[in-house]
Amino acid sequence: MDNRTFKRLFFKVLDHDPTQDDVIAFFGRFQIALHARQLTVRGITTDGSPLYPAAIQSVWGAVPHQLCEFHILKDLNQATLRAVAQVRKQLATQQPKLGRGRPSGEKRSLAQKRQRFQQKIADLFEHRFLFVQHHLTESERATLQQITRGLPHLRALRDITDEIYRLFDRRCRTDTALAKLARLRQRVHRFTQLSQILKGLFSANVEKALTFLDDRLLGATSNAVERGNRRYRKMQKTVYRVRTYLHIVARLALDLFREAAMQPRTTTLNLLHSERASP
Repeated sequence: MDNRTFKRLFFKVLDHDPTQDDVIAFFGRFQIALHARQLTVRGITTDGSPLYPAAIQSVWGAVPHQLCEFHILKDLNQATLRAVAQVRKQLATQQPKLGRGRPSGEKRSLAQKRQRFQQKIADLFEHRFLFVQHHLTESERATLQQITRGLPHLRALRDITDEIYRLFDRRCRTDTALAKLARLRQRVHRFTQLSQILKGLFSANVEKALTFLDDRLLGATSNAVERGNRRYRKMQKTVYRVRTYLHIVARLALDLFREAAMQPRTTTLNLLHSERASP
């Protein structure tokens, strides 16, 4: 569940997977809530679900709509990690096969070669996070250069990951970022293996995720991602696995009650502290 200190303007709990009609109805009720507060929608950020574009168009029209940067980077990073895992599997098949027992004579060199392969596979697994980590220190870059020795396509993959991260930095306009994206796609397209790995880079969702560069009202990520840190996201997974619809509704009602009583409680505590501090 959400942290009880988070603000929630509108929500809907469903006992089934959402459909297009559910999203349109939810946005319609949300628009009524905004109209009652004399608010207007200036932009919206979603997680890239195909249910949103038609619903947004039917309720708000041509409002700026961007995709969450978090979800785009997550998909690309998962593709990068799958590529590293594929390289580990290829290295495992290239290991020389040895019989049982202590190697001797000519087999000793094969045993050493097999040991080097195993060490390379272990290093790629242990330091796989270096291929998707945003910022690397000098020691981490040295480690990355060491474990990718003899694997130039993995070094190219890490360079492309750096370029992808730079696309989402607020240091340029959207047009400049789109031009960089076009050049990056041309670079990736020249490598057949990398173009298959990073096929998500050629999706139209990447352009939609760069809308926030020209709009200060739109954040880089959706509220669904920003509202919880890792501890609460893990708690959310655990809660949803064991709680029924009625339990979830009751928990949401309890959170809303706590939010409603927060201001009077704060006023009372401040009054008690001031009275206690007075002589």
